[in-house]
Amino acid sequence: MSLAAPDLRTPASDPFPTADDLIGRISKYHPRVNEELIRSAYAFAEDAHAPQKRHSGEPYFAHVASVAMILADLKMDSATICTGLLHDTVEDTPATLDDLATHFSPEISSLVDGVTKLGQMELSSTRTRQAENFQKLIVAISSDVRVLIVKLADRLHNMRTLHHVPKPDKRERVATETLEIYAPLARRIGINRICVELEDLSFQYVNPAAFESVAKRLGEMRDANAGEVAEVSHVLTEKLDKAGIEGRVFGREKRPYSIWRKLDRKNITFDEIADIYAFRLIIDDNNVDECYRALGVIHQNWRCVPERFRDFISTPKPNNYRSLHTTIVGPDSVRLEIQIRTEDMDAVAESGVAAHWRYKGQDYGYDADAAKSAGGDPLERLRPFVEILEQGGDPDEFLEHAKLEMFADQVYCFTPKGELIALPNGATPLDFAYAVHTELGHTTIGAKINGRDRPLRTRLRNGDVVHILKGGLRQPPAGWEELAITGKARAAIRRLIRTTEKAEFEGIGKMLAEHAFEREGKIFKEKGLEDALARLELADVDALYQALGRGRITSGEFLDAVFPGRRDSRQYAAGEKELIRDEKARLYVRGRGLTPGVSIHFAECCSPLPGDRIVGVMVPDKGVTIHTIDCGVLTDHDESDLDRWIDLGWTAEAEENAVSTARVHAVMHNTPGTLADIARAVGENRGNIGNLSTLKRSKDFFEMQFDIEVFDNRHLSNIISALKMCSGVVSAERVRGGSGDDN
Repeated sequence: MSLAAPDLRTPASDPFPTADDLIGRISKYHPRVNEELIRSAYAFAEDAHAPQKRHSGEPYFAHVASVAMILADLKMDSATICTGLLHDTVEDTPATLDDLATHFSPEISSLVDGVTKLGQMELSSTRTRQAENFQKLIVAISSDVRVLIVKLADRLHNMRTLHHVPKPDKRERVATETLEIYAPLARRIGINRICVELEDLSFQYVNPAAFESVAKRLGEMRDANAGEVAEVSHVLTEKLDKAGIEGRVFGREKRPYSIWRKLDRKNITFDEIADIYAFRLIIDDNNVDECYRALGVIHQNWRCVPERFRDFISTPKPNNYRSLHTTIVGPDSVRLEIQIRTEDMDAVAESGVAAHWRYKGQDYGYDADAAKSAGGDPLERLRPFVEILEQGGDPDEFLEHAKLEMFADQVYCFTPKGELIALPNGATPLDFAYAVHTELGHTTIGAKINGRDRPLRTRLRNGDVVHILKGGLRQPPAGWEELAITGKARAAIRRLIRTTEKAEFEGIGKMLAEHAFEREGKIFKEKGLEDALARLELADVDALYQALGRGRITSGEFLDAVFPGRRDSRQYAAGEKELIRDEKARLYVRGRGLTPGVSIHFAECCSPLPGDRIVGVMVPDKGVTIHTIDCGVLTDHDESDLDRWIDLGWTAEAEENAVSTARVHAVMHNTPGTLADIARAVGENRGNIGNLSTLKRSKDFFEMQFDIEVFDNRHLSNIISALKMCSGVVSAERVRGGSGDDN
């Protein structure tokens, strides 16, 4: 038995398909095909592209005819195949969309329009332009997946002929784009036969040395193991016949790119890959029970590898892939994977969403009901991209999140009600919450996994039952985004942060505007600011507050716009500084809707604690950075710029209930038990050591730094006093000063 992989490839030297070739291929699955429509589209495209040539010297029409044949191999409907023939006419010829609508149909014109809008993706060398076009791709395919299928067929033929492109840098760029965007999208909707070929073709250009190395090893293994593989094939067929199981058996060899990806991801050697060789057993008559019976026959005759068994029939992959996978140990300890599936399952495994085009009554088209009955609509796999798009953000951010969605193996978890949620490997309960519903993610405060409380950073495993604990606030804690790995979750968290940040900067801006008016001895009113907004070139009052809050305009510039010709504030800088220091603090570090880590930040150089006298420095586009009043870093800021300085205070709640982190520097004797004494002293005084590091170590002394969670500066003073009482401690003091990062 030969080992082979399914391939749609047509040798480049073959003549391109004629209209009769194309119609003959379509007629095999669509006997009532409208031949006149196909011939008309074929002739229209051939005439429109007549003067054009490809890099290979072939007529350009050879490309669109080959794309149409690939679509016919996927058993697509007539409108999609006509789109394959016509997809470049609007972009590369004088033909217009109106011409296509008149000659053919509005449906075909609309599909060609969708593909045409995406045609510039591979012509752009900038990441931002690529990201913008990828957004267009998601919008187009979310309304009609046939746009994506045509684009995949188009890209497949371009990759088959990429060797004719003369510029190596362009070949590598197109291959990289194919590997990063088109191949994952093909896998996303289950069209495996296109996905694996795109991956291998791209691999040759993106990493030619690795491709050659893997291909060489594959050839060596194929020669060395041909006898063992043939023996298993013969015995397998014989045993299945004896059991009365009807089906066909054929072998396949793992693809070079798939091997390389596994070597890279799992950090294993070539010889450790268990599924380089595989047999596929396709059961006749779509009898699912026979799949499990065949599995029993196989396990009775060969020793199986327990950790390599997967049942994707009872738990299909998100793209509807269904099959039984088992790995056996064959002759001479050669590991062989066996995949068992029905004919329908095999069609979905190879063609994905394209396998669901069929007759419904008199019409041939996509059968959503059949897709759902087969395990779920694979088009749902595109929904996360639409949801990421809806979260907003710039195109580069969208592309980053979309790639997170595309490049990941799967882990399958369940809600408490038994609903299956598919996530990437490494996903956390926070990813799970956002996969269920965005609002659930926003209000997540904890999670139970298999009935036990677990941290939100816990990595989920196959079969976990996840119960998300909800709170009432929609407020992202600092560092929350780092707890999620899926593009959907990260996009939603970033949007929530942007929304929260916007509201908080507007609050800061309004406070600064009111404060500026008070310094001028005037009463602040929003009404009457129209002229000032025009002078500042701002759209509305909210934009004004944003600009003030983010430090893009100063209070002085704001007052100059409101009161043109007012006295130069620099003449009164000293007096105004004294005034702002004497006033009651207008802004509080905690409370009043401000979120540390979003619009208000504690300086690491002095680590302010409740009870410390504090001052804020406005940093453009970052917010307010809070320092203790005696922090050495404050000397780096211009005190004459009063608009950047904000007097601050602590709320009573902050002083009573806040938990903050303080840093302590200690020198101690290098004797057994000293560190235990320090930990005991901190704990007895209701502190908690969050982190410790050794700065210096000698034979006699240790010099260490501790991050300790405390309530306020008095609490810290008590802890430091307790540390100094430890027999092994030479000195202990709070860390202050240093250089900040807020400039």
